[in-house]
Amino acid sequence: VQLQASGGGLVQPGGSLRLSCVLSGVTLDYSAIAWFRQAPGKERELVAACDTDGDTHYVDSVKGRFTISRDNAKNTVYLQMTGLKPEHTAVYYCAATTKPWRYRKVQSVYRYWGQGTQVTVSS
Repeated sequence: VQLQASGGGLVQPGGSLRLSCVLSGVTLDYSAIAWFRQAPGKERELVAACDTDGDTHYVDSVKGRFTISRDNAKNTVYLQMTGLKPEHTAVYYCAATTKPWRYRKVQSVYRYWGQGTQVTVSS
């Protein structure tokens, strides 16, 4: 099972990026997928998650700015980020779990992790 995250980069404040996470060896049909981020000196935190029924979850700080979506045909999950701020600078990771949706905030239930993609918001 592999998760391949991509799409990070350097963007100016107010800009946008779309992160992609391609899954291989496990399908999206029975997996909940999440994006986490870890900023320098901080703990890794959940940013957004989506399940097989289309439910989504966002941390309060990104509501209205970030959108998580999935393309089952491409086995890919996206994180569209708009209105980026310097505080959004972090390494972003995608992760997958087959555990029930109610556990989505628990990092330990995510068995599969991507390698991370750096997002830097700076002028």
